Amino acid sequence: MDTFLFAALLGPPIVSTALALVPRRPQLASWAHALGMPVSLAAAIAMAWRLSGGGPALDLGSLWRVDAFSALLATLVAGTSTLAAWLGPGFQAVDDGARADGRTFRIYVNLFTITMLAAVTTNNLGVMWVAIEASTVASALLIPLGRRRAAVEASWRYLLIGSVGIALAFTGTVLAFVDFASTGLNADVALNWPALLAAAPALHPEVAQLAFVFLLVGFGTKAGLAPMHTWLPDAHAEAPAPLSAMMSGVMLAVALYALVRWKAIIDAALGYGFTDTVMILAGLTTLAIGTVSLVIQRDYKHLLAYSSIEHTGLACFGMAMGPAGIFAALLHLTGHALAKSTAFLLSGRVLDRYRTHAIAGTAGLLQALPVTGGLFTASVLALAGLPPFSLFLSEILLIRAGWLAGHPFLTGGVVVLLLVAFGSLLHHLHRMLFGEAAPGVVLGEGWTIPTMLLALPLAGLAWLGVSIPSSFSSLLARAAEVLHP
Repeated sequence: MDTFLFAALLGPPIVSTALALVPRRPQLASWAHALGMPVSLAAAIAMAWRLSGGGPALDLGSLWRVDAFSALLATLVAGTSTLAAWLGPGFQAVDDGARADGRTFRIYVNLFTITMLAAVTTNNLGVMWVAIEASTVASALLIPLGRRRAAVEASWRYLLIGSVGIALAFTGTVLAFVDFASTGLNADVALNWPALLAAAPALHPEVAQLAFVFLLVGFGTKAGLAPMHTWLPDAHAEAPAPLSAMMSGVMLAVALYALVRWKAIIDAALGYGFTDTVMILAGLTTLAIGTVSLVIQRDYKHLLAYSSIEHTGLACFGMAMGPAGIFAALLHLTGHALAKSTAFLLSGRVLDRYRTHAIAGTAGLLQALPVTGGLFTASVLALAGLPPFSLFLSEILLIRAGWLAGHPFLTGGVVVLLLVAFGSLLHHLHRMLFGEAAPGVVLGEGWTIPTMLLALPLAGLAWLGVSIPSSFSSLLARAAEVLHP
């Protein structure tokens, strides 16, 4: 059964990639991708359901292993990739970049999906590093799909900074590996997650601390943590909308997944004090920079990108607040994946109609695109932390966890920053929604299949904000226990 689930999870994007390589058959690849990704999503949900009920981790040899934390991230990756499959070029175009080569999009977006799924399901932290580096390459090649000069520059900046960051993560991985090897741990399993966790108490404290700093800077670069975040706004803004949805929605979460996997190991060696302090500092710095940047934005895709930085910082802060904070951070990452992927996909529809990224140039959105404008409003309000969406609940839980963890002043600072972010998002949203549309902008819109698909994540956000299903709550609790036994 485990083998079947792993095959159903990873098989569809692999098959879709192979079909996309067949010349002169772009529509075949598009349909294979669109029909295959729901199979991957179903497999991920089946894994999560099984683990939420208290079942053991799914093992497939020594290389692949899925616990509750892995299953949660795999579900988010597969879900966001399913949206991208149905709304990407060659099937349902949603922005000007989507008019480019649909076959190229299908090849690299499938590779991007494969690498992220591999990163969160592998049992080997060395393979996890390789998969995250490969995800950088696959996504960087997709950013300039529309052949714009700004997109090419953003792609090169992302590739350069991301590769430097992942090289630093490699240094941290090697340091930890050498230290583990010195304890007499079998070299064949010296990078396997359970073996590392069991052997962690024998690590040398100074080496463990140095390794974690390298890992934080390295994986933090890919996660968008400040001050290594400089690549993110342009890369996410210039990418085609489906890729932006995947990068902001789940790629940042996958990088954070890698970091907190290592955090759990270092905690087992040193206790929680050192890593929690570093994570709090990184999280608050990122939250502050992302929030201040929201205030001054003039580009709605940059606005969404800086919102991702803000939310990543908040999740990083929560990961240092004990089991309650980790639970809240995982709920927050789930809500952010749903809201941000939807917002970026909708921004592609706005760009297709208005032909500009400028907030000032998209006045009258509710008049020009009433359905898209309504859904975009809901997604931005969710990102701002308004009820009934789940991000409101997760932010309340994060604030509570920070207070209970003994950080009232830091938590008060978080509340202030969240209020600033809330006001900034509402101000910019108001400028887009109302007023008169520019001359030449076509007015009016009806419901279509893409818009109905984009309503589903928002419905999920509202559902999780009103009542968290017991099975999902159990999954989050078991994932938190993996990271903080």
